[in-house]
Amino acid sequence: MDMEGILRPLSLVGGALVITLIVGWIADKALRRVDARRPETPLWGLLRRGRRPFRLVLVTALLRGGLPSAELAPWNERVVGQALTLVLIGACAWLGVRVAVAVVEAMYARYAAAAPDPARVRRVRTQVTLIQRIVGAAICVVAAAAMLLTFPDMRTVGASMLASAGLIGIVAGVAAQSTLQNLFAGLQIAFGDVVRIGDTVVVAGEWGKVEEITLTYLVVATWDERRITMPVSYFTSRPFENWSRSSPRMTGTVFLHLDHSAPLELMREHLHQVLKASLEWDERNWSLVITDTTPTTIQVRALVTAKDADDLWALRCMVRERLIGWLRREHPYALPRLNTAPAPDAPEAPAV
Repeated sequence: MDMEGILRPLSLVGGALVITLIVGWIADKALRRVDARRPETPLWGLLRRGRRPFRLVLVTALLRGGLPSAELAPWNERVVGQALTLVLIGACAWLGVRVAVAVVEAMYARYAAAAPDPARVRRVRTQVTLIQRIVGAAICVVAAAAMLLTFPDMRTVGASMLASAGLIGIVAGVAAQSTLQNLFAGLQIAFGDVVRIGDTVVVAGEWGKVEEITLTYLVVATWDERRITMPVSYFTSRPFENWSRSSPRMTGTVFLHLDHSAPLELMREHLHQVLKASLEWDERNWSLVITDTTPTTIQVRALVTAKDADDLWALRCMVRERLIGWLRREHPYALPRLNTAPAPDAPEAPAV
């Protein structure tokens, strides 16, 4: 190979890289300026995430378009051209996914900033997440099909593939029955408002928050930082508790077993003082009543409210601790105790 045959490909690669770097820098600079001028619109900042696939698309397109000028051997030109075409299709798919995610995320950010209802925001967030996954999967499928169609052999067998598509679909449907069930369950969850990201749920006896929802599975983060992965079909076929579906506000109770001589009026006053000094109490409701009695104790129930499950748990623990401590210091006689006093003598039965 002569020197000219080496310089032409090198000049093509070097020119494509230089043009890509210049155009990429200009595009990134323009997005930065627009983002700085319009901070209320997060789209321009999110679009900057696609600068890598954009540069890959640009350099691949320049190389593919300028390939004839390199004057390679026919066989080498076909191989290099095929490889560049495949890379270009993959890069376009990558860029398409990034742009779609940026547009959807920008729309969600503007909606979340203006929406006053947290429940609706969580619902839209769940739908946005699944829409992103569906769009990404669709783009990947289209890109894979486009890659296959670039091979001449795949075009010739296209007719036979279409003819057997019905049979293949039936077989695939039977084989992937559980997968399709989870897929449709994921769509039902996204648009049926059954459960949303951020909801507090109780499933299989475990309490936690929904951390992630995909088309096939759902992740619940428990209070002790474990992760429970469950198929989404579980939430469409079995009952479960959703503590924040309509509103995250909750009502909780604290039960105490005390002596019959417990000062209930003083306890009510002290409970109210404890709640007023607490940041977790949302000031909606509170009460203290006797709910049950036994020969030796009474059951006292303190009712409190909070804005969500986390604050309610902390509030219940604090109320229980403060009331027990107050009774132990100020009214120790009110705590349950074992009566060991001797029983009075029974009266003698009259003589018959």
